[in-house]
Amino acid sequence: MTEINIILLVTVIAGILIVTYFILGQNARSKKDEQQQTLTERISASQEQLSGRIAQIADSQITSQARIAEALQIQEREISNKLDKRLNDMNRWISEDIEKSSKSTESTIGNLKERLAIIDRAQKNITDLSSQVDELQSILSNKQARGAFGEIQLKDLITQTLPPSVYSFQASLGNNFRVDCLLNLPNPPGVIAIDAKFPLEAYYLLQASKKDDERAAARRRLAQEVSVHLRAIAEKYILPGKTAESALMFLPSEAVYTELHSNLPNVVQEAFRRRVWIVSPTTLMATLNTVRAILKDASMREQANVIQDEVHKLLDDIIRLDERVCKLDRHFMQTIDDIRQIRISTEKVTKRSERIQELELEQPNVAGDSGMNKTTLATIKD
Repeated sequence: MTEINIILLVTVIAGILIVTYFILGQNARSKKDEQQQTLTERISASQEQLSGRIAQIADSQITSQARIAEALQIQEREISNKLDKRLNDMNRWISEDIEKSSKSTESTIGNLKERLAIIDRAQKNITDLSSQVDELQSILSNKQARGAFGEIQLKDLITQTLPPSVYSFQASLGNNFRVDCLLNLPNPPGVIAIDAKFPLEAYYLLQASKKDDERAAARRRLAQEVSVHLRAIAEKYILPGKTAESALMFLPSEAVYTELHSNLPNVVQEAFRRRVWIVSPTTLMATLNTVRAILKDASMREQANVIQDEVHKLLDDIIRLDERVCKLDRHFMQTIDDIRQIRISTEKVTKRSERIQELELEQPNVAGDSGMNKTTLATIKD
């Protein structure tokens, strides 16, 4: 850029000089040759000065270019160093980020694998549970199988709670009917029958219904079927003089029990009127615990006379023991008195022995000694 400026400057100056020359030539043709010579010399001097100036400018431009080039090189090196440092830092940061991301990714993948394994196990459990539910559904959809299922659950609850002498399964009541379970309780309340066959078709229909009118129809059907079943239990299993005044209808499903008490209060009231108590596995367990308490109380009443006889015998034994203790106390007191008398005699003997030991016998030929000995013997006798 600087060389172009110099060339342009030289060109402009040369053009100015040429134009000036022509102008002067046209105006001074009539002048003398010496003026022309003078002008030529001046032009030559101006050209020399201009050449020197141009040379100085060129040198200055060269020096400036050298300085600029050196400064650019220094700046370029600094920029290069900074860029290298930035690139190194960036590479380090990227490497660290990649390493962290890799570790995080590995951890995430590990967690994801664990979650997937858990999901697989849960899916397997759900599949197994679904198959079990299907099996249970098929069991409960069959009346005979449903009754067997209820009897098995009822049997498990009763055998875990009551002693074997209290219950019997598939017992006959003497009226050509067999009850699923019979509790042989003392009067009152007496023998209680438990039925484990429950109507579940209407409940399944209620669960499958999606519309309000369908649910209402299914609920009415459920109420009707349960009412029929309650009437059958009351007629078959509540026999005056043979059974208690009430019976139990066992529902092996808490959901059906909740449905009856939540949405079918009329059915529950009818059960109260017919004295057929509706029980679920939870409420049956509480009922059986109450029965066990009744049995314990009845057993205590049966054993009351025996307990009273044993108490009387125990009281006689206590009185006899007290008399013997009194006799033994008297013997002990007599023994203590005898021991005291013996100790008195022992002390006397001990004192006499000490006196004898202190006695110093001398020869009898001395008259004074003879009187002393008599005195000593008299003391000993005392």
